[in-house]
Amino acid sequence: MNKTLASLMTAACLLLLPLSGQALEYGKQKVVYHLNGDDPKVLMGAMRNAQNHINSVGAENVEIVVGMHGGGIALLKKAVTDENFRAAIDNLKMQNVKFLVCNNTLKAQKLDYTKDLYDVKADDIVPSGVAHLSYLQQQGFTYIKP
Repeated sequence: MNKTLASLMTAACLLLLPLSGQALEYGKQKVVYHLNGDDPKVLMGAMRNAQNHINSVGAENVEIVVGMHGGGIALLKKAVTDENFRAAIDNLKMQNVKFLVCNNTLKAQKLDYTKDLYDVKADDIVPSGVAHLSYLQQQGFTYIKP
């Protein structure tokens, strides 16, 4: 390797060194986390992903929606009896994370959202989970599938 190339590579490394270990400026973000499976590890992992996202970007810089349909509604079913799920949901809701539920799933599973799901209000229900995911993406939300 010639001396000029070695010098350029060393200079580039020295310029990048101050960036290592520093947080990036991510800017404002809009994200939808899509849940449609009922695996408790995946569901709790999604809650950790959302919290890590907030920790990295800042609650003031991110709008997060958790969209649930099919098996993903298990998150709110489990939270009725599981304190860990309740705590994770409550913590995220305090940081303005929205949890949206598919009405088609409620009908198909014959669920009463006021009794069978944790902390769901009428405003949290969308007609179709998959249609709403598409709508949110059209509104500029980034799609994430944990």
